[in-house]
Amino acid sequence: MIIFMDSDMILLDITDKMDKTIENLGKRFTTVRAGRANPSSLDGIMVEYYGVMTPLKQLATISVPEARQLLIKPFDKSCLGAIEKAILASNLGYNPGNDGETIRIVIPELTEERRKELAKQVKAIAEDAKVSIRNIRREGLEEVEKSDFPEDEEKSLEKQIQDLVNEYNKKIEDQLKEKEQELLTV
Repeated sequence: MIIFMDSDMILLDITDKMDKTIENLGKRFTTVRAGRANPSSLDGIMVEYYGVMTPLKQLATISVPEARQLLIKPFDKSCLGAIEKAILASNLGYNPGNDGETIRIVIPELTEERRKELAKQVKAIAEDAKVSIRNIRREGLEEVEKSDFPEDEEKSLEKQIQDLVNEYNKKIEDQLKEKEQELLTV
């Protein structure tokens, strides 16, 4: 059974998907560290806990006692070694210090070379978001084509979809500039 959508539904669906893309971009940008402590930089870390890969944030509290320091306090002290191992394996450039009860991570100052590397990384993340926006546009245009709109309404919808693409690409560019500025500021 094919369900045909009206023009407002198509635009609403596209806008919703594009909003989620921008939201995802923001989350991915927070995982790129900028020389100061940010607990979300550890969000992607999975720890082997009793044979099961478990997100770090489910095993411990992560706090920021100082501007350039993270403190990880596990709920179960027996997993300290596994947490430390997972952080080292994550390739974030962190060197965790284990005192038997907590893990401290001192965030090193970023070198200029590392800042430029991170700037390239955020450009790649932004490009992924733009590709996602283009895919949403393609799906939307296919939906418009499937629905039997009059030709003038179809052209109007195509223009509205392209206007949305332009608007969201500008949002991506703005977030990218902001993140690059944050990374390159010493």
